[in-house]
Amino acid sequence: MILKHLYMETFGCQMNVNDSERIVSLLADKGYAANSDPRHADIILLNTCSVRGGAEEKVYKRIENLRHLKKHRKNLIIGVGGCVAQHEGDTLLEKFPCIDLVFGTHNLHLLPDMVEAAEKGLRRSETAFIDNDQRLDLFPAVRKGSRVSRFVTVMQGCDNFCSYCIVPFVRGREISRRSDEILSEVGILASEGVKEVVLLGQNVNSYGINTADLPSFAQLIRQIADIEDIKRIRFTTSHPKDMSDELIDCFSTIPKLCSQIQLPAQSGSNAVLTLMNRGYTRERYLERIVALKSARPGIMVTGDMIVGFPGETEADFEQTLALIEEVRYADLYSFVYSPRPGTKAAEMTEEISREQKQERLERLLKIQRRITLEINRSFTGSIQTVLVEGPGKHPGQMSGRADNGKTVNFTGNPGLISHLVDVRIVAAYQNSLMGELMKTTPV
Repeated sequence: MILKHLYMETFGCQMNVNDSERIVSLLADKGYAANSDPRHADIILLNTCSVRGGAEEKVYKRIENLRHLKKHRKNLIIGVGGCVAQHEGDTLLEKFPCIDLVFGTHNLHLLPDMVEAAEKGLRRSETAFIDNDQRLDLFPAVRKGSRVSRFVTVMQGCDNFCSYCIVPFVRGREISRRSDEILSEVGILASEGVKEVVLLGQNVNSYGINTADLPSFAQLIRQIADIEDIKRIRFTTSHPKDMSDELIDCFSTIPKLCSQIQLPAQSGSNAVLTLMNRGYTRERYLERIVALKSARPGIMVTGDMIVGFPGETEADFEQTLALIEEVRYADLYSFVYSPRPGTKAAEMTEEISREQKQERLERLLKIQRRITLEINRSFTGSIQTVLVEGPGKHPGQMSGRADNGKTVNFTGNPGLISHLVDVRIVAAYQNSLMGELMKTTPV
């Protein structure tokens, strides 16, 4: 078989990163080896994101750049997948003649046939939603020792239909993957040296809710924790309305479950939460936060906030700032609202200008930067157990994450990679901690 080269470019969330790994594995069986230089690729695939308008514009600009590349290489195959592909479908083939194939979020398993067709000069678009959990059972190839932490998809889609969100339209309705397949994949990862798994889904804590023969998400976590060589478990993302007492109890009883949770609030105002169709109140959200902090003292909470949602008044925004101060997020992913076509919020009237939205965002970011730095500085002098993931940015430096998700850099050697080591924190910065290795015998 003649070796061909695949260049894979990924936009957006962890789910897309995981999907890209699955794509690389699928096409390896067709003779395509991953390549880091698009100029030397036989096929270029873009795995795209359309959650925000800016992300979608980046994709279109990238396609235009690739169009010029294809002018000089007529046999180059260009494909677009992910959320933009799901949303636009056949329209992408019409807009961009340089594109040979378009594949949606439910169609990864069709790629080998689509690529074979493209090699023969046939253009195809596949974006049908497929209500079959077996399409999720595509294990990314693992090389022994190649990665310390890996993503594992447990479910896909979302049934919540938040008024601003395009995810249900591009990822489809919720479908949970079979637990035996998840456990099988995690077992394979553990046998290849992976120490940490990150469970992925648009709303992971609704895993199994609509399927009678599946465990709950909390029960799934307990089953994964029983796999001996897996040392740490994380998950993302959770919806506050589905944060059950059973799941919160896992933080009390499962040491392998890390002291970190992503729990997006999106707003601190009940009026705005209602407009967003979030399904919970500010009070309920805070009650869940209190329960989490009680179950796992010291747990680091991260979140998302949308600034300038239609109807958001200054008073509403002040409630968001107050919520940030009360929760004290370890980190916060915040952005100005941008309407997504097809969502309910896109039909709402926006009453403040782009400049006002940006001014609010800057105020929010200033508060969050202060809180993040205060939290990071609170770790100075403490001893953190770090899972070493690889080299740091500077020579002789290693880097990894503490149980609470904080990045820790310290002087060490590559032999520590994939091991748990104790590190004393000696300095704190905005985005990371600096430490000293406590002992040279790794766990």
